[in-house]
Amino acid sequence: MTEPGRRKELGLFLRARRDQALRADYGLPPIGRARDRGLRREEVAFLSGVSVTWYTWLEQGRDISPSRQVLEAVSRALHLSATGVGYVLSLGGYASAASAGPAADSAPPHIQRLLDALDPNPSFALFPDWGVAGWNKAYAALFPNIATVAPADRNLLWLVFTDPYVRDLLPDWETTSKRFLAEFRAEAGQRLGDPDIQYQVDRLKESSPEFRQGWDLYDILGFESRERLFHHPSVGVLQLEHHQVSPSDRPDLHIVVYTPAPGSDAAAQMKSLLAGAG
Repeated sequence: MTEPGRRKELGLFLRARRDQALRADYGLPPIGRARDRGLRREEVAFLSGVSVTWYTWLEQGRDISPSRQVLEAVSRALHLSATGVGYVLSLGGYASAASAGPAADSAPPHIQRLLDALDPNPSFALFPDWGVAGWNKAYAALFPNIATVAPADRNLLWLVFTDPYVRDLLPDWETTSKRFLAEFRAEAGQRLGDPDIQYQVDRLKESSPEFRQGWDLYDILGFESRERLFHHPSVGVLQLEHHQVSPSDRPDLHIVVYTPAPGSDAAAQMKSLLAGAG
């Protein structure tokens, strides 16, 4: 992303977070009779210890160079999470995106071998734009369309927001789709101006009202391992734990692994599913 693009994104993000802040969290009364969300610029500036003019310039994306201390103070004033602080610092030029490996259409052979070794746990690898770089047999059994979908559409965000099978596969689709979007935005950071990522964002805005609405909220979340539910038409509801790692030699790739949740029947269900797909 260019320097002007980073400044614009930073301003839009701060404005969105300011508009969505709960006034009660700051001990402030509602604005008017019923508006309980939203801080004034003057209030954020006071809480941050910076001038109103300087904070206004930040939101406007002016050509200024805020210090790390200023950006951290504004982040604290807006009650941002650690992920949010990192996002602000990244856009301010104090953190850089992970270095990307060479462009490719599929996972390197050693990454694919790792995915295969993770069977019978559904596993796949993601590029920075969340394109699916590779997958194993267990993931193909969970989501059969992955092998037949057009390469241009083999993108996790695209599939989550536009593929009817994926929507049916996720009983908590509304919650999961919003979280994925927030995680994607947090990871993308300075890469939002990259052609591949911008292409995905633009076409999702055109194709999915839910994505367009969520994108405009500027929510960001860091990844956390957690339990996920999948309603597979053949074996019923699978309870799996969602994990994510990055190879040290390819930090641009994320490897996602689903393991059986403790106390669940997921291991037996996956064995049955793989036998049927055999």
